Order: sequence, then structure tokens, then C-alpha cells
Amino acid sequence: MVHPLSDRLLRSWLRCRRKAWLDRHGDPAERLWNPHRALQLADREKRLKQCIDQPLEHCTGLEALQRGEPAVRLLLLRRDGICGRPTLLLRKPQPSQLGTFSYQPALLQPGRHGTREHRLTLALWGWLLEPVQGTAASQGWLVNPRGQRQRLNLHSGLNHQMQTALTRLQQDLKRRNPPPLTHDRRKCTLCSWRRSCDAVAEAQGELSTVSGIGGKRQELLQELGIADRQALADAPGDWLLQQLEERGIQQPELATELIAQAIVQQRGIAEPLQADNPDPLPELNGAPGVLLYDIESDPDARDDFLHGFLPLSRGADGRFEDAGSAPYRPILALREHGEDRLWQRLQRLLAAHPGWPVLHYGETEAIALKRMAERQNSEPPQGLVDLHQRVRQHWRLPVDSYGLKAVASWRGFRWSQPTAEGARCVLWWRQWRERHQRHQLDQILRYNRDDCLATWAVAQWLSNAAASGNDNSSPASSD
Repeated sequence: MVHPLSDRLLRSWLRCRRKAWLDRHGDPAERLWNPHRALQLADREKRLKQCIDQPLEHCTGLEALQRGEPAVRLLLLRRDGICGRPTLLLRKPQPSQLGTFSYQPALLQPGRHGTREHRLTLALWGWLLEPVQGTAASQGWLVNPRGQRQRLNLHSGLNHQMQTALTRLQQDLKRRNPPPLTHDRRKCTLCSWRRSCDAVAEAQGELSTVSGIGGKRQELLQELGIADRQALADAPGDWLLQQLEERGIQQPELATELIAQAIVQQRGIAEPLQADNPDPLPELNGAPGVLLYDIESDPDARDDFLHGFLPLSRGADGRFEDAGSAPYRPILALREHGEDRLWQRLQRLLAAHPGWPVLHYGETEAIALKRMAERQNSEPPQGLVDLHQRVRQHWRLPVDSYGLKAVASWRGFRWSQPTAEGARCVLWWRQWRERHQRHQLDQILRYNRDDCLATWAVAQWLSNAAASGNDNSSPASSD
């Protein structure tokens, strides 16, 4: 069976050659459902309604094109074994075989600036239009999130680039094995094949698996002959420092840190950074309890929609209560209620636990409270403790990321919803705001509570490792 090339395959290939091959030949069982894709589709529908001054069902498909609707969507185009479905076709008063009008393709770009992927996709759509209207589109449109349109000339040079890309895509799809992993794997978190590729990267000891190494640093190290993680771990620190200095790297001292991180990951054992072994969490000593705190946010909407707390009191025996049975205290930040009400609720909860340190992981929570306090002409809460900062100050860990998910998972913590993540939580929130179905809100609260529990798992490990003289530095066995 001959599978046609498509605009979606081209866009995948332009992002990552390996992704396009996996989209065609990969095992579907290894593909993860991607909440980012669902968020993108929902955002596209919302933006289309803003772009089109008519009901969306009136401008769908071939009939809408033949009627000469001002805008047309969901039209499948085919030409020479290649297919595509333009996001939007906009009518212009230029005669074609359709009548006194013709169409130009439009693409809703996710950011303010168009990319090579966007330009070549528009060129492909313009080329696919030619058999339908008797003339290729000479121009296309990039529409940014604010609705502003940028005209793009679909000139012969751009069309040549598009045809070249299609040829190379076809060649890659004929390979028996997938292309190598991409150098810059920071965007792999958005890919449905990330788990499969992560396993390959780890097995091969890719430089990209070393915490602190992105695409540019990987290319630089490879230019110096450092091919993988083991080679980096074996590299002389003074030599690498000199090489980075000679190449004008602004922070050549990173050489020592990158080598040390590679060594720790190769050995799989954490390394304490401070020989005198100070207590990483002195705030817990003698505290009557601790508040575990985690925020859920919709970054695109700049909306911190949930402030979750898990209070743990200290008993007469000096031990904190079991986190698994502790009462969870969620505070929803509904915009229709106003920030004043949210701030009052947060203050009441914090005031009800005087002298309790507030443990959070990362700077999100502290920044959110500080900015909210400024808007409310109030003082920011005291006693916040950033566990991420304490981990980085006291330990070098055998993980490829120092985020909460990676560190807590290394310690053996497991989320009760295995596929849950921040993007899926945002999707649940948007769906709940639209439909108000209880199960979606329950999933959000459950995920946030798990984040609080994961924060406590890291805090306990930090304290226990210090108390036991750093003997607790090996990964915990998974459940």
C-alpha cells in the first residue's frame, strides 16, 4: 500500500526527522497521547472563530469553496501523491477557474514570529491549490495569536525549498531504521514519541541526557570530540575549561559541572556537594508542622488557577503525620471571584498555621505570591522554602532533569495518575471551565495533591540523607 506524503508529515519532518519516520513506521503502542496536541486544536478552533465572521459550519469543505465563501476550512487537497488540509483558505478578488475569485492559504502560527516550518507549509498549501482553482497561490498569510496578518510571498525560491524538503522527507521515510535522535531535545517533551526516544538516548548515553546540556552545548562538545556521556565523564576538566575559554564561552567554568554531572549519571549514585554535611532543611527543626504547596497554572492564559496545600502537623513524638492521610486543602482561583477574595483565602490558610514552613518545588509559587502581594498592596508571606534550590545546593543527582517529576521519580515516588502532567492538567481545567463536569476537577485536584506528596518525598529524602551521613544517596526501588 502506497501512503501519500502529507502536510502533517512535512511539519513533523521539519521539526525532527526521526519524528516523521516514527509517525509513518513507529509502533502505535509506543506512542503517547499528547495533551499539547489537544490544547493546540482547541486553541485553533477558538482563533478560527475570531478570524471568520460567520459560523464555522458554513465555511467547511469543497462546497464552501465552490460557493466562494470568504473563508474555507477543512478542505482536503491532493496532488501528485501528496495531500494536505489547510487550516484556512481566504478568498481574494482574483479570477480563477472557480469564478471571479480565488483563494490564498492562511496558517495560525502559535507565536509572534513565523518559522521555516510555517513558510514551507504555506508554500505546500499554495501548490496544492493549483489544480483546484487553475492557478497556484502566489501569496499566503501568517496569522499571529493577536489576529494580526503577515503576508508571505510564495515565490519560486520558497517553492523550490518546499519541493526539496518533500524529496528528502520521502528519502527518510524509505529508510529501514529511523534517523538519529535530534540534537536539540528540549522540545521532545511535546512529542508523542518522547518515551521511545528517551529510552534510546539513555541506552546510547547521548549527551542530551546529561542535565544542563542542550542542543548548542551538545554540538560544541561533539566538535571537541566528546561523542557521548561516557566521553564527557572521562574528559579532563582543565582541558575542557581551556577549550571553552578559547571559543569565547561566557561561562567556561561550566566545564567542571558538566563533567561532574556526567560522572554521577554514569555511576547512578548521587553525590553530596558540601563536605561538612549541613542540614539542608533547618526550617523543619522544631516547627509545629509543615505546609506543602503546589500551584497549577495555565501559562498561555497567565492563570494560576489552583493553589494546593497539604498541611502536615508534628506529633508529640516529634514526627510529622502521615502525608497519605493528611487533609488536602485546595483553593481554586476563579477569576469571576476576583483576586481580592483569593488573597484573603490564602492569608487565612497561612495564618491558621503560624510558624509552619511552606515547602514548594521551584520558584513558581514564591513568584506568584510575591506578585499577588504587590497587586494587593500587602506583604508577601514569609517562611517559603524552595526545595529545588536546596537540592541543587546540596546534591548532584543521577537524573537528566532536576524538575520535581524527575527527582521524585528517582526516589521511587509514583503519581496515582501515571499519564498525568502539567499540560494535561491545563486541558482538564479548560474542559472543566467549559463543561463543569466534576470528574475533570477531581482529576486536577488529585494531580495537584500528588505533586504535594512528591514534594514531601523529596523533602524527606533531603532530611534523611543529611541525618544518615549521606548514605541515602542511591535511587529508591520503584514500587
